[in-house]
Amino acid sequence: MTETGQRKEIRAAAELKQLLTDYYHELDKAHSEGQKVAWCTSVGPAEVLRAFGFKVYFPENHAAMIGVQRAGEKFIPVANAIGYSPEICSYLTSDIGAYIQHWTPLEKAYGVKSIPKPDVLAYNTNQCRDVKEWFSFYSREYKVPLVGIDSPKYIGEVEDMHVDDVTAQFERLIRQLEGITKRKLDEDQLKGTVGLSLEATNLWKEILETAAHAPSPLTFFDGTVHMAPIVVLRGDRRAVDYYQVLLREMKERIAAGVAAVDGERYRIYWEGMPIWGKLRALSEQFAELRTCVVASTYCNSWIFDDMRESDPVRSMALAYTKLFINRSEPAKEQYIAEMAKRFKVDGIIFHDSKTCPHNSNARYGMPSRIKERYGIPGLIIDADLNDLRLYSEEQTKTNIEAFVEQMEVA
Repeated sequence: MTETGQRKEIRAAAELKQLLTDYYHELDKAHSEGQKVAWCTSVGPAEVLRAFGFKVYFPENHAAMIGVQRAGEKFIPVANAIGYSPEICSYLTSDIGAYIQHWTPLEKAYGVKSIPKPDVLAYNTNQCRDVKEWFSFYSREYKVPLVGIDSPKYIGEVEDMHVDDVTAQFERLIRQLEGITKRKLDEDQLKGTVGLSLEATNLWKEILETAAHAPSPLTFFDGTVHMAPIVVLRGDRRAVDYYQVLLREMKERIAAGVAAVDGERYRIYWEGMPIWGKLRALSEQFAELRTCVVASTYCNSWIFDDMRESDPVRSMALAYTKLFINRSEPAKEQYIAEMAKRFKVDGIIFHDSKTCPHNSNARYGMPSRIKERYGIPGLIIDADLNDLRLYSEEQTKTNIEAFVEQMEVA
């Protein structure tokens, strides 16, 4: 056990560190070993790229690392200076700014001095338009092909017409990659890759759902760290192997009565993006308040349990189209209400990320409606995923303390 306010480390973290070190070193050596590299959006067509034999790199993961190392505000103005607005995604601007300045967080984290040169870039706009513009910049810089999927937006119920549309786009993307690689897609390879994605995603889902136990064996802040394999190694056997280890540890914690937050009194749901540069500070504050942030929309965004090895292309189209960020306001509200009930939460934190409006759900009255309809109080935190200039530490700390106090007297 640890003192109140201290982060409780997960044993599997050491294995995760080695796993990610190996992954980034493989990318670093790819071209020298005659392998091709594809860049992919985090909820993009990674399975297809792996089936073609590409090593797959995810700029969003790189951008999050820039945020963790609190370097965003150093590089965002560099991208602003070449015409990228300070109001668009700070993942995009911090990543492009770091590229222009020949800097990468990979060096400090893994001893890798540069990002891998892409041979192709593949996006999916199910998150937002910004990822397409982000990848378009690098397509021009490196003079390599850009392919992708432009998903339907603001969907309520996902209907056949939506899945038909995205399936056709996946099929077109496959034909484009066949032209780029000069090889036909191995359908058995794709089925195997999709099968590994499903296996990993089911394990990740089971890990996250251990937090429904009281006290919770893990926090949202743990999830933002341990979600890395489901992002960067989706479709790779190593993600499955890692999550088997992590799930075992979470079950051991439950059996032994080990809580992620000692003396857990209150349970919170986190809606929206992480504030990457403040994860530790926020984690420690909630621990001091004996309040566990047990679940989030963000970490659950990589649960793609609609994938099917028997029908890989259409099932990917369905899974990637059902993504929370791609849904209508009523669909999102229903999802959050169901999650709040499942994880027995006492309140919801809504992070209004100033440069990520697509993943901020406090702007159209949702916190008030949820409180009125379900009796769950909410707190809106004004901040950003990477730009800490938009974050007031003292104000946020005070607001969180007051929010917890309100739950005490409720």
